[in-house]
Order: sequence, then C-alpha cells, then structure tokens
Amino acid sequence: MKKIAVLASGEGTNAERIIRYFKEKCTAEVALVISSRPSAGVIERARRLGVVCKTVVPSEFRSGEALRLLQEAEIDFVVLAGFLSRIPDEMVHAYEGHMVNIHPSLLPKFGGNGMYGMHVHEAVLAAGEKESGITVQYINEKYDEGDYVFQAACPVLPEDTPESLAARVHELEYRYYPEVVEKLLAE
Repeated sequence: MKKIAVLASGEGTNAERIIRYFKEKCTAEVALVISSRPSAGVIERARRLGVVCKTVVPSEFRSGEALRLLQEAEIDFVVLAGFLSRIPDEMVHAYEGHMVNIHPSLLPKFGGNGMYGMHVHEAVLAAGEKESGITVQYINEKYDEGDYVFQAACPVLPEDTPESLAARVHELEYRYYPEVVEKLLAE
C-alpha cells in the first residue's frame, strides 16, 4: 500500500477529505500530516482521524526536517492541501513527480507568491472573470509553475462575494482532489 503525506497550514478541510477518502480505499493511506503552523486546525483533524501529525515550522523546512520526516515514514507521495510555505528545492527534487498542490484558480491566472485563499478569490472578482476553479499541479521550484495535472471550472456569478466564490471552489476541491491523487498514485 502506498503511503501519502499531506502538508497543510490551515484548517485542514482538504486534508480531512483526502484522509477520509483513502480510509475507504485499499490503494493508499495517509500516513503522515505535516503542519507548518502549531495552531493550524489540521492538527486536530488529523488527530481525530488517527493520523500522525507533526509540526514543522518554515525554518525547519529549510533545514531539511520535513524531508527527513517524509523519508523516515517511507512516504511515496506528497499532497499539499492549503500549504503556504515554500517547499525547499531539495524536497522538490526528492519527490519530483510525486508531489502535487491544489490552487484555487484556473492557473496560470491568479497564481504566484502571495496568491492563496481569499486573495485569489478577491483578485478573480476584481478582474471581472466569468469563471474560476481549481488547478492540481506538480510542484517545482517556483510558485504555481509546475505542470498541470487537472483543472475544473465553476462560474463566477454577478452577485458573488469572495466568500461565495470560495465556497464553490471548495466544492470542486473536495470533489476532485482525492480522485486526482488516487489516479496519480496508480500511474
């Protein structure tokens, strides 16, 4: 059975969906969650679901602590789910082709450093876009520039607020991200 690690910085709703999805499958298991913030909600979610969770602050990522934990746990595939810290090049290379991220827009639009969460949805609305969505991509050395694996779109409605658009984008994330990860694991 393949082992997945989920990296998250926030509440961990995507992480929870991925953990629950693979608990029902025999293809892989989420064996480790790494949080970049000691106060992140993902820590409690992982604990409740019986998954080991470690906190590795950004300076420890740069020193190789997260890579050490991944290798120690014999992780096969890394899934970023609301993870806000930059992944060190050494870790990118160690998991090249085996590390993905989900971004809350249709890249290449609204990506790059500082474009995450509500910042993305605010930018989409300010630009007058007619659609938004999600992009699952492989991780490389630059923010949001890895090869795209999957995209799904949703409409941007005239009455949308950043929060209402975020809710529709989250629905896409919850629906597709675990399935995309499962397909990548089978390749």
